[in-house]
Amino acid sequence: MALTVYQYPKCGTCRKALKWLDEEGIDYESIHIVDQPPSKKELTKLIEKSGLLVKKFFNTSGKKYRELGVKDKLKDMSDEEQIELLASDGMLIKRPITTDGEKVTVGFKEDLFSDTWK
Repeated sequence: MALTVYQYPKCGTCRKALKWLDEEGIDYESIHIVDQPPSKKELTKLIEKSGLLVKKFFNTSGKKYRELGVKDKLKDMSDEEQIELLASDGMLIKRPITTDGEKVTVGFKEDLFSDTWK
């Protein structure tokens, strides 16, 4: 099954991830995370399958994250509220999110991609 990669074309980390997948000859469908952010339902599934905490899905270095003061709000938000916030704006989501429907990686680290997607 081909991978689905939620990514942002101007993101250097996303470009590195796509380049790695291309070099490895791995098929993927690229989804523009800002134009088509994952829905609340999709995010919930991705988070469950990743085994990560919801807060690991936030783009903590992003401008939007800082502008909205998300860091200070997260501790008082339920997981559901955090997911709702993520689904509201693709720029808040850490990227790329890569999935085959079963496994999920967030961000790009070559060793993690190699272990997960080769």
